[in-house]
Amino acid sequence: MTDGGAQRTAPLSARHERPAIDEAALLAARHADRLVAEARAQGLTRWSSYLDPLPDRLRDDELAALRATALRCRAAYGVKDSVRDALPPELTEPFLDSIDRLLRELNRDLHRARG
Repeated sequence: MTDGGAQRTAPLSARHERPAIDEAALLAARHADRLVAEARAQGLTRWSSYLDPLPDRLRDDELAALRATALRCRAAYGVKDSVRDALPPELTEPFLDSIDRLLRELNRDLHRARG
């Protein structure tokens, strides 16, 4: 018997069911808060605008949206235009490390789901 062509997909798990991902995202959000505060303090409106929505997204995004947010965070470290050029390394490097950790956790989770 067929289901009329409807595709069945596995239900998405809630973020709290993936504690390693949730923890990594919350840590990244704390680092992002520091970057936003410093960008504002220095009057860097371009970086303030870019970074401003990221902490809340890192805290609140569901798993499906979290990868896109993490990639947007990672994009702040571009080859030609980087947040590293505007803000001090004691803020930019921990944020980068936390985003890379989050992306690794998301990739592990994706690999487990496929396997």
